[in-house]
Amino acid sequence: MKRKSWQLFAVFGLVGLLLAAVVSCSKPAVNSQAKNADAIEFWTMQLQPQFTEYFNKTIAGFEAENPGVKVRWVDVPWSAMESKILGAVSAKTAPDVVNLNPDFASLLAGRNAWLDLDSRISQQVRSSYLPNIWKASVLDGKTFGIPWYLTTPVTIYNTDLFKKAGITKPPATYAELATVAKQVKEKTGKFAFFATFVPEDSAEVLQSFVQMGVPLVDAQGKAAFNTAKGKAVFQYWVDLYKGGLLPQDVLVQGHRRAIELYQAGETALLGSGPQFLKAIAENAPSIGAVSTAAPQITGETGKKTVAVMNLVIPRDSKRPDDAVKFALYVTNSQNQLAFAKAANVLPSTIETLQDGYFKSVPADAASSDRARIISASGLDKAELLIPPLKDVKKLQKAIYDNLQAAMLGEKPVEQAVTDAAAAWNQR
Repeated sequence: MKRKSWQLFAVFGLVGLLLAAVVSCSKPAVNSQAKNADAIEFWTMQLQPQFTEYFNKTIAGFEAENPGVKVRWVDVPWSAMESKILGAVSAKTAPDVVNLNPDFASLLAGRNAWLDLDSRISQQVRSSYLPNIWKASVLDGKTFGIPWYLTTPVTIYNTDLFKKAGITKPPATYAELATVAKQVKEKTGKFAFFATFVPEDSAEVLQSFVQMGVPLVDAQGKAAFNTAKGKAVFQYWVDLYKGGLLPQDVLVQGHRRAIELYQAGETALLGSGPQFLKAIAENAPSIGAVSTAAPQITGETGKKTVAVMNLVIPRDSKRPDDAVKFALYVTNSQNQLAFAKAANVLPSTIETLQDGYFKSVPADAASSDRARIISASGLDKAELLIPPLKDVKKLQKAIYDNLQAAMLGEKPVEQAVTDAAAAWNQR
């Protein structure tokens, strides 16, 4: 079954794994506090019961600092958030503060559903957040959200397979990845990695275009990848597939298959969040024992991808001033540090990121803790590689469909690129 675009951002490429350790499979719940109609209503996405204590304390702290202002917390399952918020916005019964992500939030931002925050948040406050991350919640020059917690992938690799293949260090770039892929295949008979080309699934390959210096669209929203560099990226993936360096099922299987293959010891690399090392250790102890992390793979630009969760305030909020104040409280440096430690995620504020928790770990620290330091160190170059863009899944489909055609030999690369651009421009 096809997943919706907002859900796919949450699982884009690697982010399903990046956030998997954060959220639970709980049913919708409401905290017991402040159920009166005058309270600020705050919606999160599936953060109960793991973080119930954290949010109850945070809400209590805000209420203590703001006498007379109460907060009602509602936790909504991932699968229900899209329909619930769309219905609430349409009926003008939306909550006052909502936890979303820039991809889905931008769809409603284009419909003027959210409060314009530029006139309500000073430049001084905005400058306390990572600049590239703040941009993730800006559409057409207007700020529609406040950055909250982040996740960035690292390259998890199997040191045992690397040793058998005679590889001494993990690849840092896509060019190095192609070399490693060939060496792993020749020396071990296994694949180095799995990258899906299913249009409805991960955007990892789409992001690789940006990392290798190819803009996806221009200022007018037209295809910008029909260039020599764009054709080179198409050729890169086609060559890997035709050279037998990618599993054949990359055309039909999603990112979940990448997880399965890595945990089975059939691939040497996996792009995921640092917290996923714990899951590997639990699900496949023998693989976990030989797994460690390196910085995420990038291209000539050095750009690194990041997943952003933000807070938005519906335009029809009855208490916009209190809603903005609460959203800024939840995302302030102190509260972000506490949540980052509780959820094993990264903060969006500059001050929080300077905390020692993100700078160093003991020599005997677990691999997941060491991976956190690697992940945090890449935030200075991390950004939302696919910015808020209407019909972004149509762009991904146009590129992936034509990439598949070229990989299967149904079209030459040049024709595939031209057809992909035309499909997007004529949508």
